[in-house]
Order: sequence, then structure tokens, then C-alpha cells
Amino acid sequence: RKGSGKQRGSDLRYDLEISLEEAATGVEKELEIERYVPCDTCEARGTKGSGGVKVCSTCGGRGVVARQAGIFIQQSTCPECRGAGETISDPCKSCHGEGRVQRESRIKLRIPAGVDTGTRLRSAGNGDAGVRGGTAGDLYVFLHVRDHDVFERDDADLFCEVPLPFSTAALGGELKVPTLNGQASIKIPAGTQGGTVFRLREKGMPALSAQRRGDLNVRVQVEVPTKLSHSQQE
Repeated sequence: RKGSGKQRGSDLRYDLEISLEEAATGVEKELEIERYVPCDTCEARGTKGSGGVKVCSTCGGRGVVARQAGIFIQQSTCPECRGAGETISDPCKSCHGEGRVQRESRIKLRIPAGVDTGTRLRSAGNGDAGVRGGTAGDLYVFLHVRDHDVFERDDADLFCEVPLPFSTAALGGELKVPTLNGQASIKIPAGTQGGTVFRLREKGMPALSAQRRGDLNVRVQVEVPTKLSHSQQE
């Protein structure tokens, strides 16, 4: 394979932590990463002039050298041109002939609603710039959703525990419960036992791959008073 001198840039990995609320609604984040970008001085050519690029005499422009080892032929990257297939007689002083320099970059990334820990997002062309104008690599962002103080997550469903006053459990009534979008009310039947689970339809997380939303499962824990006044006893 004849080398062209324009090697593709490396792919990069970035680990990003977000909150459960951000995972539920989607969010735009600005990432700061250190990566190779095209050199402005030589316009990514790697050379100051137009006649400085020559075919590598060691590999003949193939970018690899071969040696015989018994009945096998072993190939390795050319040590002279480092696989580019070309050499530069007057390399750019800013990038030392690579056509790229390392700098800190800011990249905006849109995170869709419904992502979970382990979700991988690809940002095309935002990896390292290629050598001497080669195609840039991609940026892969791996997401980590922080544990929530109130909710536990199982796929698109959410779970939480809420204290239930003893009187409401015995006589019935309404109970305010938390959701990702504020508070909601659930009706408590008289005689509700501790550990009862109430399901709030479509109050969970949005599903990343489907047009649906999970449920919120609320487990009530009855608060049994340790001391009662005379009026409370009545």
C-alpha cells in the first residue's frame, strides 16, 4: 500500500459525569480536551514551502519496511518517515513537520434524554487531527450518571421510599411524593400497610431508544409514633 503522508488522527476517549436530572431531560455540555489540531503556521502541510515534501527513500513511499525471517516476511513501520511514506526537508518549526499541534479545545456536545451509565456518544471529527492534513479522528464520550439522593434507577423505571404518617395509613388520605418534575399526590387507601408500592405511570425516565417513559414506583414506610398524647389516643 502506497503511503500518502496523510495519516488519520487518533480517536479520543472522554469520561463525563452527569446528574440524573440531566439524564432525564437531556443537556448540552462544553468539554475541554487536549488534542491535536491543524497547524496554522503551515496550514497543516508540515512544510514551510511547496517543494519540501519528498518520497521516503527508505520505504519507497510505502510507509512500511519488510525483512525476511525464514519463510515469513515481517513488515514494520518505516523508521525514517514513521509510516508517512514521505520526508520533509524544511519542516515547519511550529509543528516539526507533522502539520498539527497540541492545544486545548472546547467542544460542545448534545446529550439526549434517557442516557444511562455506560452510554457512549460519538462526536465525529473531534478527535486528534491527522498528520499533514489527514482525516481527523473521532471523540467518544462515555457517560456516568451520578447516584441520586432520592431515586434509584432500573432502566427507565425509578424507585423511591417515602414516609407515611400513621394516621394517613390508618384512615386514608393524600400523600405528597417527589418526582423528577416536582411533587405529585397519590391517594392512600385506609389501612395501607408499610411496604406498599404505588406506581405513578410515566413519571420515570424517558427511554433512549423508544418513544416511551418509565414509571415511578413509590414504596411507603409507615411512621409508627412512639408516644401519644391523650388527644392523639382519642
